[in-house]
Amino acid sequence: MPAPTIHEAIEQYLAGYLTARNLAPLTRINYASDLKHLMRYLTEQLHLTTIDQVKPRYLDGYLVTLDTKGMKGSSRRRHVATIRSFFTFLVQQGILTESPAERLLPPEREREERRVLTEVEYKRLLGAVQHEVRDGAIIELLLQTGIRQSECAGIKLSDITLPARVSRDEGNVGTLRVHGKGRKDRVVTLNYKACRALKAYLAVRPKIDEEHLFLTKFEKPLGSRSIRNLVAKYLTEAGIPEASAHALRHTFATHHVKKGTKLDVVRQALGHESLATTSVYVGLAREVMDKELQQNAL
Repeated sequence: MPAPTIHEAIEQYLAGYLTARNLAPLTRINYASDLKHLMRYLTEQLHLTTIDQVKPRYLDGYLVTLDTKGMKGSSRRRHVATIRSFFTFLVQQGILTESPAERLLPPEREREERRVLTEVEYKRLLGAVQHEVRDGAIIELLLQTGIRQSECAGIKLSDITLPARVSRDEGNVGTLRVHGKGRKDRVVTLNYKACRALKAYLAVRPKIDEEHLFLTKFEKPLGSRSIRNLVAKYLTEAGIPEASAHALRHTFATHHVKKGTKLDVVRQALGHESLATTSVYVGLAREVMDKELQQNAL
């Protein structure tokens, strides 16, 4: 039996493996995208046709091209994981006798530089978006909860519970069910600022039969990439350099640690499995405190 084409092998993997696993939608999209880029490299640059023509050196060369294009190490590590999973599946199915990706080495982990907005910066960001109700609700929500942009895009109306009256009274809070990584849900608190911003948005949100909370002007769900671009636009308008939507997550965590919020509370809000992952914000909070006390000396 002849070996399948590269396209056919990828389609078998997507249909026979990804659909059978309980993977988050974004993970499936990333896997499919990674394999699409690999197929383009193998067929258009190397002119291969069938999957049994793929050699280990070709995959090494593919990683080199990703590095040359300036792709972050974390993204290249994900590509390696995708490629290994793909070829392992083909071996398990008897399509290949061995995996050419077996010895494929991922790049070393990079030390992530966590950008944290100062109090002056995040207040300036909120000022830049104050006249846009939907966008203001998104940025306020990211700042007040620390959720990821993909998690923000996935929020549905049924995930939100708001108090009848928004106030700063203790216990008068809302809740948000967050659909996190690996299909792990968590419930986070909505403080009065987040509740106020969401109530303002819900008052003007189109009354249509669409469960997703945040909508485009065409009344379609607002995607993760759109949220990233939206935040980037207001960061630029506010004159805040070298920051992104993910910086709002770091800002939430760092400032809460700085103000004395218990580390385990921050961990639960962020959806971290281990307290060790969250503990990096202790050092960042110290750096922020040192910087602010030095700059704002009396």
